[in-house]
Amino acid sequence: MEFDEWEPVYETILDDFGYDRAGDERGRDLLASLLETSFDPADLSIIRDATVAVAGAGPSLETEQALERARAADVVVAASTAVDTLASDGIDVDCMVTDLDKNPDTVVRLTQRGVPVAVHAHGDNLESIREVVPDCDAAFVLPTTQAAPRGPVRNYGGFTDGDRAAFLADHLGAASLTFVGWDFDDPAVDPVKAHKLEWAERLLIWLESRRDERFAVLDGRRDAIETDAIPVTEP
Repeated sequence: MEFDEWEPVYETILDDFGYDRAGDERGRDLLASLLETSFDPADLSIIRDATVAVAGAGPSLETEQALERARAADVVVAASTAVDTLASDGIDVDCMVTDLDKNPDTVVRLTQRGVPVAVHAHGDNLESIREVVPDCDAAFVLPTTQAAPRGPVRNYGGFTDGDRAAFLADHLGAASLTFVGWDFDDPAVDPVKAHKLEWAERLLIWLESRRDERFAVLDGRRDAIETDAIPVTEP
């Protein structure tokens, strides 16, 4: 995804949540300033032509069915604490995607083990960036933003950790995407998180439209998802 495609949707998200674009840009620039080097996404060539499990951090990830689907995939790209859930069942991830709101020790440990982590900067996580990124092995930090890309900081599309993981896998040439641990109706989340999950649904609708693919995680939900804000192409 190129930024000129993403920008109109990004602007709608900013308006919807009342977020400040300048704050996202400050986060982007701070993240860039802390990295003398960074991970080259071309080194994630294992994703190209692979079946990629995109693991969300929902409670359903702990079910045996979800874990088996993750094990069966060629590559696992996991959001946030999904990494820890999978690790507890002996499943290693090939890439982590996070905005550092949880499990910073996992972020640091993975980079130091040579596992790339897509660290996302936005206007609300500057302090986490300052605290966590200097302890990482920068060679395995893939810096991302939802604002305009600059320098080493990339923008592949997406808003939440989970859908950004899907957009990253798409950008890197995944043959197919399978979704595990995605719980759009999780009653445990607060209203802001629930609204973010509504956006995640919309963005996955957009992504499957772009890929001419249908994601099973959206089966039974598509007709109820509001898509006016995204440029969906009907099959």
